[in-house]
Amino acid sequence: MIYQQYQEHIQKTGEEIQQVNKHINQNSFARLFVILGGGALLFYSFQLNSILLVLLLTIGIILLFAFLIGRQAKLERKRDDMMSFLKINENEIQLKNTRQGVYDNGQTFENNEHPYTADLDIFGPFSLFAMLNRAATALGKSTLATWLTAAGSKPAIEERQQAVAELEADLDWSQHFQSRLVFNLTQKTEVKSFLARYFEDSGLSFGTPLLKIYVTIVPFIMVVLVALSVFVYPLWPYVGGLALIHLLWTLGMAGKVSLFSSKIDKVGHVLAAYADGLALVEGKQFQTALTKRLQNQLRMNDTQLSTAFKQLSRLINNLDARNNMLVGSLLNMFFLWDFKYVMKIVHWKSQYEANILVAFDVIAEFEALNSLAVLKRNHPEWTLPQILDNQPDASLSTTGIAHPLIPVNTSVLNNYTNQGHHIALITGSNMAGKSTFLRTVGINAVLAYAGAVCCASSFRLPIYHLISYMRIKDSLNESTSTFKAELNRMRFILQTVETDKQSFFLIDEMLRGTNSVDKYLGSRAIIQKLMQMEGRGMVATHDLQLASLEEEHPGKVQNYHFDIQVVGGEMLFDYKLKNGRCTIFNASMLLKGIGIDVEKTKEIT
Repeated sequence: MIYQQYQEHIQKTGEEIQQVNKHINQNSFARLFVILGGGALLFYSFQLNSILLVLLLTIGIILLFAFLIGRQAKLERKRDDMMSFLKINENEIQLKNTRQGVYDNGQTFENNEHPYTADLDIFGPFSLFAMLNRAATALGKSTLATWLTAAGSKPAIEERQQAVAELEADLDWSQHFQSRLVFNLTQKTEVKSFLARYFEDSGLSFGTPLLKIYVTIVPFIMVVLVALSVFVYPLWPYVGGLALIHLLWTLGMAGKVSLFSSKIDKVGHVLAAYADGLALVEGKQFQTALTKRLQNQLRMNDTQLSTAFKQLSRLINNLDARNNMLVGSLLNMFFLWDFKYVMKIVHWKSQYEANILVAFDVIAEFEALNSLAVLKRNHPEWTLPQILDNQPDASLSTTGIAHPLIPVNTSVLNNYTNQGHHIALITGSNMAGKSTFLRTVGINAVLAYAGAVCCASSFRLPIYHLISYMRIKDSLNESTSTFKAELNRMRFILQTVETDKQSFFLIDEMLRGTNSVDKYLGSRAIIQKLMQMEGRGMVATHDLQLASLEEEHPGKVQNYHFDIQVVGGEMLFDYKLKNGRCTIFNASMLLKGIGIDVEKTKEIT
């Protein structure tokens, strides 16, 4: 249903963009006509020797041309907004079809030393982050990544769940907020840090108290002098002399003003671009505790920060009038225009800079929440997990759980609970689904701890600190063999379990880098050590001998397995988790498929 709405948005927005482009072209022709037609009218009016007519026509042409320029800018802004809206809707369809979208896949957050992210495909191409992320800003991406790399507290998770449900229910607000910030996809700078550095720059200061007073009263002085010259006594030499002094003064300070302008101009463009997204946050009537608290951080007396953002943009635009030599000279002669607006900008900075930086944290958190809201909207069949208190008897329990990155038409649902045991020992044949199941539980737990919905019919769990041992790699750079890398990871697992009673380990085929005898004895010793430390988790293994640990340690270890069915010489995998140890393995059949007959080899030897 939701993807149908995305398609409708794409079709409707595409048609609207065509109409706006048509109006933009018409407006461009109108401007050309005003230039050509106006020029012809002015030429004709000169022939009539009527100064008043020439003056009126000139004013009329200038006003009409200015109107058309303003209209053009509005139409182009409207088209840009529509194109951003179109882009985010097309992204949803693209992600569904190809698992690749326009948003960052989080590859920069990959860390092989992290307790679980590398093993659970949290970051990188086709990862959980790639599926989730709708944050365009660097800070928004970092916020979402933080939620996926460390579990929040139970109150924090529940607050996020409520906020996500609120945003998910308002598709219009959610998509417009997203589209207002999509321009950041091409930005590489972390805006908050960028602005903090600029605000600390000593070059963004200007003027003395005396100069501020003079700049304030100079327009009145010039008006009085001109009025006296017209109505009382001609003081034009004094007017001209003062105007010339102003011009020379501003020319003498032009270098400092230009440096100031070049610095603040970058800040102004950034803030103006964020203003519309911020205004959406300020203008919505939120209902949940988290969204209200975030919105309250944007309140500053009677001024909205989005208004402050736009105010700076207007101040910068006014300062930019100096770039027109003729206009800038006249403005500086009569108003000390450069000094006036530089000092206005300095005053703006002192008034708002502290709150401005907070605004970017708020936007970032809303981007992260909105990312989780899009996931909930796109998967209405997924469940909201129940986070349990960390009591000794609290257990993980799930029904209909599946891997969120596996397509629905190929994924298999499973049920599991660790109630009644600490360690699930999962045996099974190659490719039967052991590793995938461990990752299924782990990645859904990551979603739950971030505040998201999970790919399951039900999911109840306390806050475990996940640790994994799955993809162990050697390192040529560090001269580390596979076995040494395994030992390092296992040391980390054991140390974590010993010191953190809320840890939950996911171990897939430990000690692969050694011979079968050492592998069995070492694996058995490690599992017994984990039991002694009251460790909780899952261990997947091909070693069927380890299944005897269930009999030796009832209530501590419980056997599960994934098996295969052989029908007509073909192996069929159902990927269903079953109780007990596995009794069917498939290595010999797989080898036979590539031309190696194990039974014949036995006869030869």
